[in-house]
Amino acid sequence: MSTVTTPANPKVGFVSLGCPKALVDSERILTQLRMEGYDVVSTYQDADVVVVNTCGFIDSAKAESLEVIGEAIKENGKVIVTGCMGVEEGNIRNVHPSVLAVTGPQQYEQVVNAVHQVVPPRQDHNPLIDLVPPQGIKLTPRHYAYLKISEGCNHSCSFCIIPSMRGKLVSRPVGDVLDEAQRLVKSGVKELLVISQDTSAYGVDVKYRTGFWNGAPVKTRMTELCEALSTLGVWVRLHYVYPYPHVDELIPLMAAGKILPYLDIPFQHASPKVLKSMKRPAFEDKTLARIKNWREICPDLIIRSTFIVGFPGETEEDFQYLLNWLTEAQLDRVGCFQYSPVEGAPANDLDLDVVPDEIKQDRWERFMAHQQAISAARLQMKIGKEIEVLIDEVDEQGAVGRCFFDAPEIDGNVFIATEKDIKPGDKIMCRVTDADEYDLWAEAL
Repeated sequence: MSTVTTPANPKVGFVSLGCPKALVDSERILTQLRMEGYDVVSTYQDADVVVVNTCGFIDSAKAESLEVIGEAIKENGKVIVTGCMGVEEGNIRNVHPSVLAVTGPQQYEQVVNAVHQVVPPRQDHNPLIDLVPPQGIKLTPRHYAYLKISEGCNHSCSFCIIPSMRGKLVSRPVGDVLDEAQRLVKSGVKELLVISQDTSAYGVDVKYRTGFWNGAPVKTRMTELCEALSTLGVWVRLHYVYPYPHVDELIPLMAAGKILPYLDIPFQHASPKVLKSMKRPAFEDKTLARIKNWREICPDLIIRSTFIVGFPGETEEDFQYLLNWLTEAQLDRVGCFQYSPVEGAPANDLDLDVVPDEIKQDRWERFMAHQQAISAARLQMKIGKEIEVLIDEVDEQGAVGRCFFDAPEIDGNVFIATEKDIKPGDKIMCRVTDADEYDLWAEAL
């Protein structure tokens, strides 16, 4: 009696570098490959081919991308490159001539076709039997997910090459976004992190066209999208929000508890002169007044931001203006980068004095110390308060989670001493007992 052996599924290794937007691209590619019968494996040795999703935003990210491609070639040999650095195919092939294919960001079909060329899919694969979960393949923990609402960007900030890599703004149909959000929530997601290059511009390219979701009309616009997402009963967190006038419409939704009172606004600087050189959109002197007004409407509002120090032409006077602005603004969560020239960025051609590296480093250290004092004082005000915490991990020491003012991996944590039987994805009420510059300690109630 002869035995029939079933051929093994082709196996793909996957490395995803860069920002949450790239992570969503990775999830889409992996979902398509899984639907075609490929297994996704976690080691180079087990993979028939390795896909590296690269980041090309700044020089250090490009260097990391090239390093990971080299590691994948050394460990496996068969490597396909995609993502933001894929627009620089010549640079990649100069360093790693043996890569099998190079594609740019959002080129899902080309990546999948490249995988087919190297490792063809099984002919007997039945997508009706070999099911992929309806929410697709996710690379985040089960209880939170990134929800990408658009691609590209219409701005021309002088330090950035994103528009040349990812193109102009293209908003996803609002019904598709809300369907995806609903599938994610049904799969167990407790927190949706809304992302794009410019979340406030959602729908501008389609003139805020009306779409449909669950039979009801919904405009392709940030306010209406947030209203609809608020009906799903999970945390909704907004990232990369530019402070256009219509952002004011979101604050009452936050005050009413419909979406998290959390705004991630990349201010980048405060000095009018530097902002003009950066060609930053929608920033003017009234920003401080608007922040004050937002907090009057929604006292719990948390504002996170990122800044660049050492931009060409930045003087000590500009830097002091920024520090004074931070004192006034009292932002809760802040990141800071030293300016790094990016190949192809218009800032490289500005006829402005380059800030020496040692001055950049000095300003970065002073900025961080200044903001740490602000952050520590704001967190001290949370001691004694009751907060809802979403649990991320549990070990023998207790639990680690986040409350509404902490986005995963970029903000602080809440460390909880508890005897309770809790698991990742649970939401529990806690009382804050201590704080430092970034994190809170709490006891479960």
